[in-house]
Amino acid sequence: MAKHRLTAVSKNTIARAVLGAGVLASALGVPTAAHADTSIAVAAATAAKHPDTARSAHKAGERDETKINVTADQVLAVARSQIGTSENAKGGGTPYQQWYANSQRAAETVARDGGSRTAYLNAAWCSMFVSWVGEKTGARPQVGWDAWTVAHAKWFAANKRFGHEAKPGAVVFFSWKGGKALKDIQHVGFVVKDNRDGTITTIEGNTGNGKVEERVRPKSQVVGYGYPEYAS
Repeated sequence: MAKHRLTAVSKNTIARAVLGAGVLASALGVPTAAHADTSIAVAAATAAKHPDTARSAHKAGERDETKINVTADQVLAVARSQIGTSENAKGGGTPYQQWYANSQRAAETVARDGGSRTAYLNAAWCSMFVSWVGEKTGARPQVGWDAWTVAHAKWFAANKRFGHEAKPGAVVFFSWKGGKALKDIQHVGFVVKDNRDGTITTIEGNTGNGKVEERVRPKSQVVGYGYPEYAS
């Protein structure tokens, strides 16, 4: 796997952003492309001053007003359809970065973190991939959306949907050095299955050589899991 990259968002803001699976049948024709593990970010001080940031800009995620009709299998099918999608030589060019840069959420995270929308076009995109899959499947209110992995995990935690059991369709957050605090998170993807041998199978964006790939990861690198509320 390529090393996580840091992308300058503004002169005073260095951020880490990372995010990734499925559209309904009509989306399965979306072109594929892929990797880079760590991206755009927020100063830790900002998060400390605004502990409720995980909820902000995520009003669509207030699940009590949203009928849940998307399954984990549908989300994973769309994520799987993107395997092989790759970033360009500049670390951009993916549909996930382009979608995020033009989304309402980008305006909100720029206001939170600084920088500009265009900075997302070549930023680490694992978290953007997860967000895009949620958007395309209609599960965004359950999956969440952000370009910064830490903020994405905090949103799940704030909504009491964060834990430590690997479940298909869960959003998995990684720390390569084995840290277990949310601030240690560096990468994100979707759980395909628990292999029951100390590893999980995942689908991740911005991994390997900047692609969407299916991977097998040791649980020792997992900080925790976000649990979207899927239809059964």
